[in-house]
Amino acid sequence: MHKVVTFGIPCYNSAADMDRCITSILEGSGGAEDIEIVIVDDGSVDETPAKADEWAARHPSIIRAVHQENGGHGMAVLAGLKAATGTYYKVVDSDDWLDADSLATMLELLRGFEKRGVRVDLFISNYVYEKVYEGTRTAIGYKSALPRKKIFTWAEIGRFRPDQNLLMHSLCYRTDVLRDGDLPLPAHTFYVDNIYAYVPLPRCQSLYYADIDLYRYFIGREGQSVNEATMVKRLDQQFRITRIMMEAYHLYDDVAEPRLRAYMMHYFTMMMTICSVFTKLSDDPEMPEKLRRLWADLKAYDVKMYQKARWGLLGIGTNLPTKLGEKVTIGGYHLAGKIFKFN
Repeated sequence: MHKVVTFGIPCYNSAADMDRCITSILEGSGGAEDIEIVIVDDGSVDETPAKADEWAARHPSIIRAVHQENGGHGMAVLAGLKAATGTYYKVVDSDDWLDADSLATMLELLRGFEKRGVRVDLFISNYVYEKVYEGTRTAIGYKSALPRKKIFTWAEIGRFRPDQNLLMHSLCYRTDVLRDGDLPLPAHTFYVDNIYAYVPLPRCQSLYYADIDLYRYFIGREGQSVNEATMVKRLDQQFRITRIMMEAYHLYDDVAEPRLRAYMMHYFTMMMTICSVFTKLSDDPEMPEKLRRLWADLKAYDVKMYQKARWGLLGIGTNLPTKLGEKVTIGGYHLAGKIFKFN
């Protein structure tokens, strides 16, 4: 049967979490034969490979298991994309899950596009920070920035608040959009979701936003990639991701639509801001020089992007000189975290 959507589930030592993730998709879809789940075992050394094969054996018409040597999250995302046969492709990390009612709504909409022969390059929905250990949740929606109940283009989007970036959790791309251009996800590197949520955007000509809280993002575990202490330890990887995003586009030459360009410039500025803030949080004496070099390379690559990122409010506020300026930057970051609940 033709598959409307493929859900790619990257798994590395995910035996404790993957059942809930997979079950949520099966229950939300009602076990429909027009969906596909590709479980990617990324060189796991626990029970993940066996569990993946068991799931595939129980639901052979819906679930497939892919096994590969460990390459990191990006390689697992790409392996799922390579195996996908669905018109659309959505990544669901193995420790996250999808809301059943929202998934049913998404599938109804995607099937409607298919039935009418309407092309939608990017389907956008809300996500929810599920802070399980705190017993709290924070929904991130886009109804103030995106049109609803219509197919639209980038020319019709509004302004995004600082907490409204389009992240991997909120995106479901048309599969051929991802395959038709380079998706430069590096191996053995965290934070590749930023590349996934940035590089394909100019290739998306038609969009649809559903105001549904679909993706449930499990956050707050010790050692999680967005945990502050973990991000400090992996700052080199954050720099690597930011460089790839920098070199993906000369935004003011390559992106013609002004509103999309403004959004992407804001997203890229956020990445430079993260590098600046976490350099101040790091005890590594080499990090300030690496940050200086990153800003210098940006200036050499594209002076207009540099000026927008460095001399805008975020760039100035996160690169204040002196020890007092450093304290102000860190304090501002922690305050923003409390307001916007991003980790």
